[in-house]
Amino acid sequence: MIDDIDVGIVDLIASRQACAARMARAKHSAGVPIRDDARRRLVLDHVFECAVESGVDPTAVQRVFELLIEMSEVRQRECQGDGNLP
Repeated sequence: MIDDIDVGIVDLIASRQACAARMARAKHSAGVPIRDDARRRLVLDHVFECAVESGVDPTAVQRVFELLIEMSEVRQRECQGDGNLP
């Protein structure tokens, strides 16, 4: 059961990374930077509140999302030719 949930989490991360790739193209076309500190803060505040409502440690959830956001920024840089992966 936990293994199935873990597979689902990985699938969601992959979906988030695919979305980040699309965002990279849109940001590049619009001439806006990859990193958006205001958006980052909104996301982190939102997931904190969601975690509180769900009875999950909100600080731990924020740490998970900090990593997910960093992964998204890395993916966006890769899509714009600045990353270290093909």
